[in-house]
Amino acid sequence: MYMYKRIVDAKLYIDEHYLESIDLDKISDQANFSKYHFLRLFKKSFGKSPHQYLIELRLSEARRLLKNKVSVKETCFQVGFESVPSFVRLFKRREGLTPNEYAKKLDRLEQEKLASPFSFIPGCFASSYGWNKQ
Repeated sequence: MYMYKRIVDAKLYIDEHYLESIDLDKISDQANFSKYHFLRLFKKSFGKSPHQYLIELRLSEARRLLKNKVSVKETCFQVGFESVPSFVRLFKRREGLTPNEYAKKLDRLEQEKLASPFSFIPGCFASSYGWNKQ
């Protein structure tokens, strides 16, 4: 139980410092494990490496910023990436779209929702309230 608590504390450290430049040495020091032992325990506990978890956190925050119309360059640096091209490549590999394409897709979806909000209501929900899609 004590070892698991140390792993969870390290995960919480990542959650709090994901915008900073952190590496395996810093995180494993936080958990007070050797980095290789920590890596095995973290992966066993959470199903992914600390680096993969860190990247997921950063990309999640990037999606939120892009949704709020923050530029790609600003988003890149705000979420802790050091290079715009590498951020764009990683984002595209994970999302299937570049950050610009992702932001444009979100804008189009928002415009469609404003233009015809009832088309976004599931048919089963609408019919249960007696609404007919037209």
